[in-house]
Amino acid sequence: MLKYLAALVVLALAVTPSAALDPSGSHGWSRSQLTLRTLPHQAGDVVGTVEQDLAIKVLRCEKLWCLVSTPVGKGWTSRDHISFGQTSQDPLTGPNLNYASGGPGTICFYQGTNYSGASFCAGSGEVFPDLARWGLDNSFASVKVEGNVSAAACRSRDFQSYCERIVASQPVLDGLLRKNLTSIRVY
Repeated sequence: MLKYLAALVVLALAVTPSAALDPSGSHGWSRSQLTLRTLPHQAGDVVGTVEQDLAIKVLRCEKLWCLVSTPVGKGWTSRDHISFGQTSQDPLTGPNLNYASGGPGTICFYQGTNYSGASFCAGSGEVFPDLARWGLDNSFASVKVEGNVSAAACRSRDFQSYCERIVASQPVLDGLLRKNLTSIRVY
């Protein structure tokens, strides 16, 4: 009887959605109600829904669909309904800021805080969609900006996840990018 009861408890835990988000993945938000599916397309069975303005983790994306971890479970949802910004608002709306671009200048990323350790520098027009190709994925902790340049710095390759526009030197990168930087575009 005890073995039977233990098996039931294990089974119940296996099918109960986790209330906590995955520790890995990129931070994101549900911009509208999300429909979670078993597959990355409309033919996938619906496994749940997520409210608007809810913090989620984006585990990976394939073209127009992303696998997300939410307080109600995991599933695939349309990328159109996800914000990768610091809020649930569309990151492309809001003020049109006049960021530095075109050079001359350089932007250097350092593996240690306070501009210490090995560095990786680039100038205006250089694009690095996947820092793993250079063995530099998830390795930077600070950034120094010199001259008329800025950079888009993102957590996922090909600029598909949480990004920040870096316009000034940072002795300690923001917590969402520190040791989590995968793609860079220098303007």
